[in-house]
Amino acid sequence: MRQTAALVVLCCIGAACHRSPPKDYRLVAAWPHDTAAYTQGLLLAGGQLFESDGEYGVSQVRRVDVRTGRTLARARLPANRFGEGLALLNGKLYELTWKAQVGYVYDTASLARIDSFRYAGEGWGLATDGTSLIMSNGGPTLQWLDPETYRVTRVDTVHEGTAPLQMLNELEYVHGAVYANVYQSDWIVRIDPATGTVLQWYNFGGILPASKRTPRTDVLNGIAYNPADSTFLITGKRWPLLFAVRLREGTRPN
Repeated sequence: MRQTAALVVLCCIGAACHRSPPKDYRLVAAWPHDTAAYTQGLLLAGGQLFESDGEYGVSQVRRVDVRTGRTLARARLPANRFGEGLALLNGKLYELTWKAQVGYVYDTASLARIDSFRYAGEGWGLATDGTSLIMSNGGPTLQWLDPETYRVTRVDTVHEGTAPLQMLNELEYVHGAVYANVYQSDWIVRIDPATGTVLQWYNFGGILPASKRTPRTDVLNGIAYNPADSTFLITGKRWPLLFAVRLREGTRPN
């Protein structure tokens, strides 16, 4: 997410992220990914990948060829806007920004900006259950927004046991569950949206080999689901690769 954000993740995550991780996934494929892309939101629709990239002055929404990583179309944000989460609902792309408290709506085919909307607080991740927009703000809450009025219709606190889980970032809604990156860690969690309970942890530590990293390579961020083959697409900020994986049962941080 942001380079300057404070790390306030549950203490149980810290130690586990530095251990040799068990494989909570099976690697299916790997394709090129733009190393200039500070990945914030990721989704797959109609066989094409849509990505929102952050950082001031270079934020953009892109339509990308999955297998080559080539940008097919793009829409740039104003230089004073830091792009964040991305969701596709009813033929429209919805994008958050970090601190500006404004979101943008795009035509999916042309990426032309067709609307904007306001919300309170920071914008981090965005997903949809097919009816509402689901938004994270860096804390432990998920907010449901009406896609027509943008009013918050519901707020849930995500928790591991009795402890709120902070730093929820990029989101994806799959088969009745919300998947979320936990910012500045190698973990993705599966959440029961009815209760806010964390159902499963998935450790992606080491999925990007050390040999593929540079001083500019940043953290894991980006989840997209491919219903055609039940795989998840996983990447990170300025990562050179986009991975297709199948999730296994997963493990929990110690």
